[in-house]
Amino acid sequence: MADIEIFSANACPYAQRTRFMLTEKGVPFSLTEIDLRNKPAWFKDVSPYGKVPVIRHRGQVIYESAIINEYLEEVFPEPPLMPRDPAERAKVRIWIDYANARLAGPFFYLLIEKDPAKRAQHAKDFIAAIAFVEEHAFGNGWTGPYWLGKALSLADLTYFPYAERFSLLEHYRGVDAFAGNTRLKRWFGAMLERPAAKATGNSRAFYIEKYKDLVAA
Repeated sequence: MADIEIFSANACPYAQRTRFMLTEKGVPFSLTEIDLRNKPAWFKDVSPYGKVPVIRHRGQVIYESAIINEYLEEVFPEPPLMPRDPAERAKVRIWIDYANARLAGPFFYLLIEKDPAKRAQHAKDFIAAIAFVEEHAFGNGWTGPYWLGKALSLADLTYFPYAERFSLLEHYRGVDAFAGNTRLKRWFGAMLERPAAKATGNSRAFYIEKYKDLVAA
């Protein structure tokens, strides 16, 4: 029997990070799907922030995807998804912070913004954020196929859910995140081949349908 329970939402990129992590590690888990638009009353007792993902393990409740994934890395160290070298581990954490602080905002604001002028600014911010990734993550002799090179890491698991949802911006906002970003596109292609990506991901059509109510006309 699985000793980890994850509270998740299939369309949530943050929850996908942790489902990807558990699947990549081969850790059995039980899944409780939460409807984020109609949360059950009991969920506030599980998730103080009212967000997913949340895991329960060994009597402890842990939340926030980046923190959950580092916890899982410590508890289930094989296969490793953090480098042994401290400087390389720091790089992973820097890129996780960049995703949370610099990429997520422009992505979601571009998707939901009603005002055309503000939407145009969010598009500029998003394109700049992606260009930064192309230059600084995949520049300087990067050979791939993964974020840090040959070894998969938590950085890959952090960015893959966004990349899988870039099709939303193309469909609803006419913004192609991969245009001109050939290394980013190559990385995404490699990630799509991971069994854990196939197990936790969804189709373009799925996301277009799931997010349609959030997208302003």
